[in-house]
Amino acid sequence: MSSAPPAPLPGLPVTFRPTRTRVVLYTVGLAQLAALTAIALALPTLTGGERISFIVTGLLVGAVLLLLSRPRVVARPEGVTVVNLTTKRELAWAQIVRVNLRQGDPWVHLDLADGTSLPAMGIQPGIAREQALRDARALRDLTEKHGALHHTAG
Repeated sequence: MSSAPPAPLPGLPVTFRPTRTRVVLYTVGLAQLAALTAIALALPTLTGGERISFIVTGLLVGAVLLLLSRPRVVARPEGVTVVNLTTKRELAWAQIVRVNLRQGDPWVHLDLADGTSLPAMGIQPGIAREQALRDARALRDLTEKHGALHHTAG
């Protein structure tokens, strides 16, 4: 460990999300939609239905890429909201026992007081490892601070 002072806690509310990944997904989504639309309009031999199918395919691929860009973790004074691909879960600070991001993990996992683990896909080291490590540390520190406050107040 380095001897650098710990980073200050972010103010609440704070949203953690894989920003670079989202930029890539949005860019690819727009590029493929533009390409498929251009092909649909440029090929003179296509029928109206074929042109529409090209554009609809581009829209469907775009929708999937938007779904992949959905994950985030929102920390607020009253707790944490974890938004993954198709689910959203509200947690009180006291429900989170530990924030884990181990070597090789695709995203953070939250160990919960009920003995289960919840993936938090909003913090993922994919193409922005250092940012994910900073975000995981910040969420861990917020959890330790706010979880302790709720444990002592309850």
